[in-house]
Amino acid sequence: MAMSLTWDDVLVWRCRQQLLHRPAEAADPLVVVEALAGVQAQVTSYAEQAVAVRQAEPDPARVRDAIAQRRLVKTWAARGTLHLLEPAQAAAQLALIGAARTWETASWQKTFVTLAQLERIAAAAYEALDNRVLTRDQLTEAIVGHSGDETLREHLGSGWGAVLKPLAWQGLLVYGPSDDERRVTFTRPDTYVPGWRGLPEPAEAARVAIPAYLRAFGPAPAAAFDQWLLRGASKKAALRQWFADLLADGVIAEVDVEGERLYARTADLESLGAVEDFDEVRLLPAFDQFVLGPGTADTRVVPKEHRAQVSRAAGWISPVVAHRGRVVGVWDGDDVTIWSGDERIRAKIT
Repeated sequence: MAMSLTWDDVLVWRCRQQLLHRPAEAADPLVVVEALAGVQAQVTSYAEQAVAVRQAEPDPARVRDAIAQRRLVKTWAARGTLHLLEPAQAAAQLALIGAARTWETASWQKTFVTLAQLERIAAAAYEALDNRVLTRDQLTEAIVGHSGDETLREHLGSGWGAVLKPLAWQGLLVYGPSDDERRVTFTRPDTYVPGWRGLPEPAEAARVAIPAYLRAFGPAPAAAFDQWLLRGASKKAALRQWFADLLADGVIAEVDVEGERLYARTADLESLGAVEDFDEVRLLPAFDQFVLGPGTADTRVVPKEHRAQVSRAAGWISPVVAHRGRVVGVWDGDDVTIWSGDERIRAKIT
């Protein structure tokens, strides 16, 4: 019989899983990034804040050091956005994203480049980035020169990196350190990241990525994992098989949360059955995994009537006030809005 849980307990349990209690081990940014299955890093300062809010003694320099030491990988990962990731988690996520082959659709090729052009881009980038770190302009020149295709220049120069993302998802490209002028750079993971073993097969990758997600955001359905990783674009037969294999092998288990059959890591069942309370209030930065993990459509985390205040125009995710696993307000500088009007929540803000 599946374990029965309440949503109140599940959401409180997630707070500690996401290190909002600021344990001693969170002093190492790698611990935080790994616990959250990645930290979104479209804006570097928000990634630093996401780590800092989980530390008893915040120090943004530790994040920068971990990147410089190549202990963290920066690349396009979940939902096509930039993330900081622990290397093994990076390889697993990239393998699963790449398995969807989203760049092979007719709409993608019509908007960006053809598969033949993408193959030339990949071959040129692989050669150009061998034991080298190049700026976007340098990489563009190398690819255009190698391919002889001037039409690629505009696509390669785009800050959105649409034609470079498929290279990342095939394990051919990651971000390098910013240069002296703070310009973005790129390199190859196999010649840059210590111990990089390439991308695993999807079935093997799922054994890393799915438990990592459930560790922070479980119990959850397979669809929640798919939405978080790839906006629901995974091949559904493969997705079902990944979860079925993990279930059969005892890595994950089914639990009942107020009538919903969801998945949790088997390793987490004991703590889920004896949830340790967490009543602190946390001010979380924009684009925090607390919101991105379950997604803003999850009304248990983000109240439906306030979703527009959290998920805003142009993909902006607001800084939020978190209490007992739920978003209870938003903030901007000294301006804090608590939707419930509960002054006890306001009094707990630290």
